Amino acid sequence: MILEICFGFITFSCSYFSKTKHSSLSPCLPHTIPTRKKKNMGNLFCCVQVDQSTVAIKEQFGKYQDVLEPGCHCVPWFLGSQLAGHLSLRVQQLDVRCETKTKDNVFVNVVASIQYRALADKANDAFYKLSNTKGQIQAYVFDVIRASVPKLNLDNVFEQKNDIAKAVEEELEKAMSAYGYEIVQTLIVDIVPDEHVKRAMNEINAAARLRVAANEKAEAEKILQIKRAEGEAESKYLAGLGIARQRQAIVDGLRDSVLGFSVNVPGTSAKDVMDMVLVTQYFDTMKEIGASSKSSAVFIPHGPGAVRDVAQQIRDGLLQASVEH
Repeated sequence: MILEICFGFITFSCSYFSKTKHSSLSPCLPHTIPTRKKKNMGNLFCCVQVDQSTVAIKEQFGKYQDVLEPGCHCVPWFLGSQLAGHLSLRVQQLDVRCETKTKDNVFVNVVASIQYRALADKANDAFYKLSNTKGQIQAYVFDVIRASVPKLNLDNVFEQKNDIAKAVEEELEKAMSAYGYEIVQTLIVDIVPDEHVKRAMNEINAAARLRVAANEKAEAEKILQIKRAEGEAESKYLAGLGIARQRQAIVDGLRDSVLGFSVNVPGTSAKDVMDMVLVTQYFDTMKEIGASSKSSAVFIPHGPGAVRDVAQQIRDGLLQASVEH
């Protein structure tokens, strides 16, 4: 009887050892880290190693028993104990792309980055309660984004992306804490409108900037015209002062010439002196016209008798002007 019991125990042990030797520990769930194959000597002495930032789930005869922290642990396989799998405590990141529509009927792709991790004190919940952690998180992100973005215009979506991220984080924190997960941070990393909408927005922005540039250019041209007109007015004013002073000097010179000629040449009247001055100016004018390099042609009487006629015409013009005034 004793020999039969011993033989049965040895047969069970060999069968269990062979099963653990040729197969890795059950990965169990998709979010668990695949278990490394242990050395035969470790299995033989019931010793297992749990890496840093990782916990192992220990079961006995298929029932949850304990959570093994990093280090070396004894798992007596001959008493029905085994590791169901490993669970990482590292922060993981999940990028979720969600297509939705804004209040002004623009379709956009909102990309949310979710950073989460399993809690060590709730490792059994994180291991057993969820079969697809990423799918669960993605569903909650879709729900919150598609409930928030349709209430906002496209411009407001860009301005209030932090509020959207906060709403997603609060909803995820409330839902995932029951499954043993902590939401570390939620970020809205990208908002991508439809390509045609993006091109139209760029064209609107470019047109607005061109309008501002045109206004600035027109204002600069206006200032330039004003300054040019002010400079021209000042130039004409100064030219007028110069002409007035020139004419005053000519009048003073003529008066002095008439007085000097009348004193030095007895028997001459002021009329004779004025005729001579007019003739002198006439010949000076002829000299300037002849010396000019321009091609303008001026036809005037040039005979000797024309001098008297020119003087008479000038005198008559002056007398007529004085009578009219």
